[in-house]
Amino acid sequence: MKNQELAQILYEIGEFLEMEEVAFKPYAYQKAAIVLDALEQDVADIYKSGGLKALEKIPGVGKSIAKKIEEYLKTGKIRYYEKLKKKMPVKIDELTAVEGIGPKTVKDLYNHLRIKDLQDLKKAAEQHKIRSLPGFQEKTEQNILQGIAFLEKSKGRFLLGEILPQVKEILQQLKTLKEVRQISVAGSVRRMKETIGDVDILVSSENPQAIMDFFVLMPGVVKVWAKGPTRSSIRTTQGLDIDLRVVQEQSYGSALQYFTGSKEHNIITRRLAIEKGLKLNEYGVFRGKKMIAGKTEKDVYKILGMDWIPPELRENQGEIEAALKNKLPKIIGFNDIKGDLHCHSHWSDGNNTIEEMVEAAKTMGYEYLGISDHTKFLRINNGLDEKRLSQQRKEIDKLNFQFSRERVSDRTVRDPFSPGLFRILQGAETNILNDGSIDISDEALKKLDYALAGVHSNFKMPKEKMTERIIKAMKNPYIKIIAHPFGRVLKKRDEYQCDFDKILRAAKQFGIILEINAQPRRLDLNDKNIKRAKEIGVKMVINTDAHHKDHLKFMELGIAQARRGWAEKKDIINTNSLEKLLKFFKSN
Repeated sequence: MKNQELAQILYEIGEFLEMEEVAFKPYAYQKAAIVLDALEQDVADIYKSGGLKALEKIPGVGKSIAKKIEEYLKTGKIRYYEKLKKKMPVKIDELTAVEGIGPKTVKDLYNHLRIKDLQDLKKAAEQHKIRSLPGFQEKTEQNILQGIAFLEKSKGRFLLGEILPQVKEILQQLKTLKEVRQISVAGSVRRMKETIGDVDILVSSENPQAIMDFFVLMPGVVKVWAKGPTRSSIRTTQGLDIDLRVVQEQSYGSALQYFTGSKEHNIITRRLAIEKGLKLNEYGVFRGKKMIAGKTEKDVYKILGMDWIPPELRENQGEIEAALKNKLPKIIGFNDIKGDLHCHSHWSDGNNTIEEMVEAAKTMGYEYLGISDHTKFLRINNGLDEKRLSQQRKEIDKLNFQFSRERVSDRTVRDPFSPGLFRILQGAETNILNDGSIDISDEALKKLDYALAGVHSNFKMPKEKMTERIIKAMKNPYIKIIAHPFGRVLKKRDEYQCDFDKILRAAKQFGIILEINAQPRRLDLNDKNIKRAKEIGVKMVINTDAHHKDHLKFMELGIAQARRGWAEKKDIINTNSLEKLLKFFKSN
């Protein structure tokens, strides 16, 4: 698919235009980039079926951007983009990946120090050349070096949300082969880790040669590292390395258990096997030379005296001890969510209307959807003030009334909890200001169905001050949810510092819900903090932070994160029906 490549180019065009301080255009390109990145249909197929007119129908894509997409699809280049790069010859994607560096800063650094890429930036910061520039200081330089160090730590890893669609597509292609008996992704992808180094795929077959021949010639393969009778390795156009192993059917379960990992989990399972006088490896479980298990994973765990352990839990974090005692939690399932409470619409910085978001939510089988647009502090995101929140409420009420009329044609449904009746809730993603106050009045908050609060500024506040800031926001009686509680952006920005034990105690005391943000770049809370919240009895909610209707599908990532944190259905509030959810908000 060309979508991600085009999205990256359009986003960079927006950054170049922002560098030149061109009004409105940067946002238009960046908005189109978000849409393309989220599109499930290949933009090349859209163009092939309907030409330029079809491209113009994509939300956020006007005539000018549609022509540039067409040019790229025909030639592999966009002249306008090449012209901008020639004018300002910098690797803008590299430089803006550093926290705190935006397009205007890139321009200043190039004009004063001719900094073109990350290597130039690091060298200049280490030589203390940046602190003396107009508008810069020593602290800025230190922050840049910290940002570069964080990026280097994440180098060579991919976001789970970025690569999962590619992996699923490859699995689908391989499944079409008649020689494939069983197939699964293994490794860290199967364990649904937040970031991925490489991908392992396991197949059972009696004819591996045909599978290997197909695998190394798949579209998108740019390098074949190795090709053997039962194992091959490739690299894709995205730079992702993928290993494919083929095993016999009788060993498929033990191979899947072995190659899923984690390494620490496997060390303990092998030790348990030895204690029982057995040998466990990727080929099976053996007593002497006799294979006694290996066809399925369940057989492998059973012979070791354990319940089968879900892949997300296999991190040697107590799951083996729990499985030996038949005390594994019944972790939340992928179909347990009833609605999403953190979604953005065109009222702030979302790409779709409320109605379009609702239609997408209905296709996911949801009972409700919470529209939680940004409030006024984030002016760059078109944040809503009290007046616009009130106007938005009127639109939501009108749509809810419309749904009730559609549900029963001969009479209006007056019971908002009537079975099958979809409901839009109005929330808001408010901002926790530096002193812990909320950027919107209590009078406005009071009229909402619920409100989220999140830190969106001053991330480097000292730990004690940040903790006080968040806890003060929790004390507001109208705040129900703390959004993305650590403010991290994977591969971009580390967590801000706060005392999570104090945050948890305050959440328990004030009945505050902590968000598991499913946005691929956030996945915040992380698995360990989810487990800590569960242990203390703090409720959580899984939200997508969707800015496009297709982002609602990020829910899978959030659920996987909750599973990694041992969360059960009872721990997550949006597994509740609408009626129970609203009662929960009132009781809290």
